[in-house]
Amino acid sequence: MANHKSAEKRIRQTERRTAVNRARVSRIRTFVKKVETAIATGDKSAAADAFKEAQPELMRGVSKGVLHRNTVSRKLSRLSSRIKAL
Repeated sequence: MANHKSAEKRIRQTERRTAVNRARVSRIRTFVKKVETAIATGDKSAAADAFKEAQPELMRGVSKGVLHRNTVSRKLSRLSSRIKAL
């Protein structure tokens, strides 16, 4: 347990940031899952639309520091190539 005021404040801040970051990652996963399901159904136009919606979400995750830039680039590249293969 924290013994200093600053440490107690840090704990409170960390809890808030963790909640926000978890929500953001969950939201990103949902968008990626929509693309995955559209690819699984074989509907190229729906997959492309879902990909266009997911792309800014993933990049927002990078700018907010939740995901690494290269990780997102890799995911987008792989999803894009799977959509093109349809």
